[in-house]
Amino acid sequence: MNFKDIHIGNLIRQHIAKCNIEISRSCDFFKCSEREIEAMYKSKTLDTDILLKWSKLLKYDFFRIYSQHLVLYSPPKSQNFNQRRNSDSLKPAEFRKSVYTKEIIDFILHLVASGEKSKTQIIEEYKIPKTTLYKWIKKHQR
Repeated sequence: MNFKDIHIGNLIRQHIAKCNIEISRSCDFFKCSEREIEAMYKSKTLDTDILLKWSKLLKYDFFRIYSQHLVLYSPPKSQNFNQRRNSDSLKPAEFRKSVYTKEIIDFILHLVASGEKSKTQIIEEYKIPKTTLYKWIKKHQR
């Protein structure tokens, strides 16, 4: 899975095929035509309420894909940024980069195993600590 360039419609279509769900069931669930379902499959992005419905129908958290994108591609936070912010109660919760899902670990290990990226490239590009990467490699070695 490419977490950098997400095409949610294609991912939904793949999951539908994997689950062997008929398009008529999707049409009934969404109360729409096959043409509208096909348009969703072709769409790179979907409205959150539609994505939530797909997540419920397919029993898969499609929002996690975007969270994983943030873990891998969000810029590192500036040290001075938090010092300059005032501590009002309306500030958003901090995003924690230290949470790696199984999908992210598999994605990173696939990059290493296939030779697409070196360990150094992964450490630099995705800001994954060297010790963490080497622990994953050792743990998942076959």
